Amino acid sequence: MEKRPTNRSTLAALALLLAGCAAPGMPQGGPYLSPTECRDLAALRSNAPVTMAQHQSELAALRKAGYDPSPWNDDPYYPDDLQAAQRLVDYWFNTECPQSSPG
Repeated sequence: MEKRPTNRSTLAALALLLAGCAAPGMPQGGPYLSPTECRDLAALRSNAPVTMAQHQSELAALRKAGYDPSPWNDDPYYPDDLQAAQRLVDYWFNTECPQSSPG
């Protein structure tokens, strides 16, 4: 079985998820995604026309998950850091957003 290298973003996202620690901007002891972010992320997944506000909600959620989209930073970990943040946001969406619950 091939062993994949891990990077600091993946490790940081897993540490936040498993340890329950809060990064700056993350709520302590409550849901990570706001009701607005849940609504907008659901809309993005529905393939309906997307608004700028929905994209901004997605970016806010990715930032909560540790992604920094700064264009002035030559990020040697891109796209791994973005993908790690997307996995964490997907986990939050699936566990926190009522519309994502199987019914």
